[in-house]
Amino acid sequence: MNETPLEAPLYDALRQFADEKPLRMHMPGHKGIGLPVPELRGYAALDFTETDRTGDLYRADGLIDRAEQLWADYWGSESCLFLTGGSTQGLHTALSLAAEAGSTVIMDRVSHRCLHTGMALLDLRPVWLERPWLTEGGVWGPVSPESVARLLDETGSRTVCITSPTYYGVCSDVEAIAQVCHDRGARLVVDGAHGAHLPIFYQENPYRSADLVTVSAHKTLPAPGQSALLFANGFSMDQLREHSLLFATSSPSYPMMAALDRLRTWLACGGEKRTFLTAGASLQLREKYSCLREREGLTLDPLRLTLLTEDGEALNRSLEELGVYPEMHDKNHVVFILTGADGDEQLDRLDAVLTLLGLSYQEPAIPEPLLPPAAETVCTPREAVFGPRERVPLSQAEGRIAAGQISPYPPGVPVVAPGERITKNHLVYLSQIGYNGLQEDITVLQESL
Repeated sequence: MNETPLEAPLYDALRQFADEKPLRMHMPGHKGIGLPVPELRGYAALDFTETDRTGDLYRADGLIDRAEQLWADYWGSESCLFLTGGSTQGLHTALSLAAEAGSTVIMDRVSHRCLHTGMALLDLRPVWLERPWLTEGGVWGPVSPESVARLLDETGSRTVCITSPTYYGVCSDVEAIAQVCHDRGARLVVDGAHGAHLPIFYQENPYRSADLVTVSAHKTLPAPGQSALLFANGFSMDQLREHSLLFATSSPSYPMMAALDRLRTWLACGGEKRTFLTAGASLQLREKYSCLREREGLTLDPLRLTLLTEDGEALNRSLEELGVYPEMHDKNHVVFILTGADGDEQLDRLDAVLTLLGLSYQEPAIPEPLLPPAAETVCTPREAVFGPRERVPLSQAEGRIAAGQISPYPPGVPVVAPGERITKNHLVYLSQIGYNGLQEDITVLQESL
């Protein structure tokens, strides 16, 4: 990341204003005095609304604008927008900027559900980008630049959207994919929700080559829930603000924005070093236990610990009984998120619990999954999501058009996406992989098309 002055203009101004104890005859209703939750008393002091002293997120005025530009400089991008609605807000904004209504988006099928809702809201049509299956880890591998180039040439699409890193920590070569897109006049959107910390590990931030990238600061850095950042190249701040307002609240949280402002100085004043130290501990844990590991052609998030196991449900239950709560688990994996906030005490405790449970390194034996049947696209995501719908048990949904995702874990890839027809082969596949949601109700279009 680039060096920037160690100033936090928004945080400092809010702190000074709160210390003056102004008479707050405006929102929020707690008036900065306190909240019914004693632990949030300090939070309330910085919780202002738009005034001449506090600035406005959606106007090009002093404090917030300055704080955002400092982040853009630090990141190495042209512009940055503070987000208080998480990466969901950022990805919806990015898609609205990168793709015209009615157009196609070459889209990573290993994607967050918000991208499917974004496709519906913006009337976009997906062209699915496949990933290779990594037998040794039981997860989907990185997106290849060659596969992106092939689909761009075949479809003429001018927008690509990929996820890097994935939930399991698999990273794609963003720089190479961006080059492929730009050579063909296409734009690259990156869902980097789980990668806010990744630029720390590179001399040059690989995300800076993308046209639009959103990262959730709260996922992997010490920031409040929902706080995120949208970085852009080739788009003005006015465009970012205007399009973001389509999806954002008009009352953004000032404490969240102040935390984003202060987070940058935390990184520059020791946070980067702490994150490096955590990455070293993460590597040692990977070597000690059966984890997804890097190899030639496979780059992993240095802080993501993806444990391989024969029974993810049982292992997760055992961990929670010992007071350790992982990020997520599925049939063959338990995923831990480590961050710069984890010190020696936390890392040693994790190591001790894994040892106590009798875990040690052994060659993983994750079976290659059955490949899901190809799905027929019957209508657009928008038609599926906003059409007349009803709820039916999945086991009785043969021939119906899905109005939402059916995404069992593993591997977390939609077997059926909105607008696709559910077939008998899909139901057989879901039964064979042990999917336990066959009797649950799902949303389908009222009429079978």
